[in-house]
Amino acid sequence: MIDEKDWNQEQERLDEVTEKLQARITELEPEVTGLQEQAGDIRKRFWEEVTVNTASDEDFEETFYSIKQQEALLSERERSYRLRKQQWKSMNRLLVSPYFGRIDFNEDGLGREQVYIGVASFVDSDGMDFLIYDWRTPIASMYYDYSPGPAAYDTPGGRVTGKMELKRQYQIREGRLLNVFDTSITIGDELLQQALGQGADAQMKSIVATIQKEQNAIIREDKSRMLIVQGAAGSGKTSAALQRVAYLLYKHRDQLRADQIVLFSPNPMFNSYVSTVLPELGEENMQQTTFQEYLEHWLGSAFRVEDAFDQIEFVLSEPSRPGYEARLQGMAYKASSAFLQALQNYARRLEQEGMRFNSIRFRDRDLISAARMKSQFYGYDPSIRLANRVAMLQEWLLKELVSLERKEREEPWVQDEMNYLDNEQYAEVHKQLHKERGVFDFAERYEEIQERLNDKPRRDESDFDYAEREEELLRRMIVKEQFQPLRRSVKRMSFIDMPGLYVQLFGDQDAYRTMTQEAEIPALWPEICEQTQEKLGRFELFYEDATPYLYLKELVEGVRVNTEVRHVFVDEGQDYSMFQYEFLKKLFPRARMTVLGDFGQAIFTQATELHGAESPLIRLYGESETSLVRLIRSYRSTREIVEFTKSLLPGGKEIVPFERSGEKPLLMQADSEEERFARIAEAVAALRAEGFASVAVITKTAAESREAYERLTAQGCQGLKLVTKTTPTFDKGTLVIPAYLAKGVEFDAALIYEASERTYRRESERKLFYTACTRAMHRLHLYAAGEWTPFIPALN
Repeated sequence: MIDEKDWNQEQERLDEVTEKLQARITELEPEVTGLQEQAGDIRKRFWEEVTVNTASDEDFEETFYSIKQQEALLSERERSYRLRKQQWKSMNRLLVSPYFGRIDFNEDGLGREQVYIGVASFVDSDGMDFLIYDWRTPIASMYYDYSPGPAAYDTPGGRVTGKMELKRQYQIREGRLLNVFDTSITIGDELLQQALGQGADAQMKSIVATIQKEQNAIIREDKSRMLIVQGAAGSGKTSAALQRVAYLLYKHRDQLRADQIVLFSPNPMFNSYVSTVLPELGEENMQQTTFQEYLEHWLGSAFRVEDAFDQIEFVLSEPSRPGYEARLQGMAYKASSAFLQALQNYARRLEQEGMRFNSIRFRDRDLISAARMKSQFYGYDPSIRLANRVAMLQEWLLKELVSLERKEREEPWVQDEMNYLDNEQYAEVHKQLHKERGVFDFAERYEEIQERLNDKPRRDESDFDYAEREEELLRRMIVKEQFQPLRRSVKRMSFIDMPGLYVQLFGDQDAYRTMTQEAEIPALWPEICEQTQEKLGRFELFYEDATPYLYLKELVEGVRVNTEVRHVFVDEGQDYSMFQYEFLKKLFPRARMTVLGDFGQAIFTQATELHGAESPLIRLYGESETSLVRLIRSYRSTREIVEFTKSLLPGGKEIVPFERSGEKPLLMQADSEEERFARIAEAVAALRAEGFASVAVITKTAAESREAYERLTAQGCQGLKLVTKTTPTFDKGTLVIPAYLAKGVEFDAALIYEASERTYRRESERKLFYTACTRAMHRLHLYAAGEWTPFIPALN
């Protein structure tokens, strides 16, 4: 703490800044309201102020410029309104807590400056003095990176050096100074202790006041094409990533918009959990989606696509099912770089042979047969790439349909259809006939004049035969309408037999090697092929097949790319396969990628190692374009919980707990299932009574969650909420949730529903168990009816 004199000076300064903020807010309010009303009025009267006249070229030009002038006026008012509204919001955010940090920096050759740091900048009315610096400004970076002593920061004009003479931290609420700390480290233990000691919230909060040096490196890294963050559970990697988005939007505000940033979240509930962080910092939210949603968008109309959660349910729940080992081998292989290369080789092979097409059928007959398409396709120059040849074939098919449509008009079925036309269809034809008759009448009058001048015979009115022309138009209309679906299907590339091309891979083992030049294939390949064929036969796709199928589809039909997106963030990145990363790289060719994850929580079969020289992710953009940051300090849980959970992992010793003490994890071994349910229900009631607003009963699977929900409700445990993969939002309360859905989320207390040998016995389940235990911030309870999981007796 500081002395009384310093305290009084700081309170005086806070009062002065608060007064100026209030004055600025009062000044801005009428401007914001006035500009909003002006924009609304202009929008309402837009066409009243414009005279539309197209009688001559000059009139048309005058009208055009009149519209442009009104449009520019409206745009200027709306832009001014947005700017003032943003300033007004920033001032109101600052008013609650104007700043959280201060550094006194003596710049070499220029002298000392007091730099107060908050969530936005605030300049004095003269426009010269910064009363508050935005935490994202270059000078503010020193607050996070340096202790008092020599310090420096980078600007577009070069590096600025000097000496930091003071670093101070504040707690301010509603204009009142609560705490002030001078510190020699990045963030004083006192403030961080208080921030971490609070209860879990239904939504993630901004951490700008407590950013650590290693997190700041993540936030401000702006050179690499790929940034990989390998962070222990509770190390703040997701929080740092969201502050990184805010930093990028601030630094590149003239070139980067929020909708040019995409976050791939682990599940829809997580989107709700992080949705308030950027608005809290005065920025719009980026695009948020899941990889599953992307797959569903492109494949959902043709297949029922299994999701990652159904896949892990199978892995965790069905070890005794026939074909289990083959499925596991298939998951691993189809997620590998080897299978990616195999598909690329297969696509090159299709340029010579093996393409499959669907005949275009009409009224139970082939209009254009698959054999004819194949002949046309392989008749093109062999040097033309596969996707380009497919585009050429598509163009040829559309032309063929035009010719076939013309011939089809004379078929007998067309006459039958004419007998059943409704009045609207006849009216459309007669409308067309009247138009043509008008043209005919004009021609007739013209010929009459010519006749008088040249004494030529006139054309007989019978030359325009209504009946004949009516029938011609009706035939054309009927056939065109019937051919419309054929044209749409060709434009959608439906003439390519994509399921056939994919399933063709899963046939004869020797044929697969020939088509893909793949030497190493899984030992249980025949069984993998049988499972894949059976699934595709039901128009379903395993999760492990969805990305490869879509990748092959794009190799054949042409790659869909998004060149607008500039940054892609992947959370829980260890759960993505290299196949999926390659796909994302192709999908967003102009984007930089930030991958966040913890290989200690790699619970899915397709997991990718994130750090170390052997990480395949480093090869994605190359070592020179890749930066790797490791976060080993865990902030979420108390020291006692971290010491317990890190012992569950091989190599977990390197994880460093933050020094926040609490109760040791409680291990409760019950004599029966009934006793276990009773003990959990008692614990939930006790934790609620103690004031914990966020309690999770964490199970292994979704089936176990349903069982826990029903049994605990029967025990009288009220107010439980069952979380499933379709739960849209994350709420406070007492949740019953599978471990794989709890990833990335934290709770005041976590109760491990069943920590017995019966539930967690396989080595492959160790990381899932670790993930479940690391959700707890303050309390961790583990329950077992029977012997403990083998992961626990080995611990101290």
